[in-house]
Amino acid sequence: MRQRLPMLLAALWWGSLTTIGALVVPLLFVHLATPAVAGHMAARLFAAQTWVSLGCGLVLLMISRPKGASAQYPWARAAMVFILGGMVLAILLQFGVAPRIEARQDLRLWHSAGSVMFGLQWLCALGVLWCTAAPERP
Repeated sequence: MRQRLPMLLAALWWGSLTTIGALVVPLLFVHLATPAVAGHMAARLFAAQTWVSLGCGLVLLMISRPKGASAQYPWARAAMVFILGGMVLAILLQFGVAPRIEARQDLRLWHSAGSVMFGLQWLCALGVLWCTAAPERP
């Protein structure tokens, strides 16, 4: 189980980003009464996604090396940039971009920036999944 935990966490991270960004939020804007109601609900979902991203990233960092060892597991060496990048993007989105979108401050600019950052976080999570799913080399 411990050997598969990194891949499970990466799959949860990437899968949750994919589900929220590609399925749930677009459906909110199609089915809820007004764009304002859909936007408010989307903001709550993206906030929850931030904590999923940070939780997965933190656990991945904590299990990246064996107890008492100075060297990381091979998957962790390859995935470290993606883990840290995805976590930084999640924090920037939640605490830097989201408040500006919710305040409707230069909405086109901040929504575009948020979309690009969400896409980059999705790519980081995919990179982590790719690294953790790679076969171990001796």
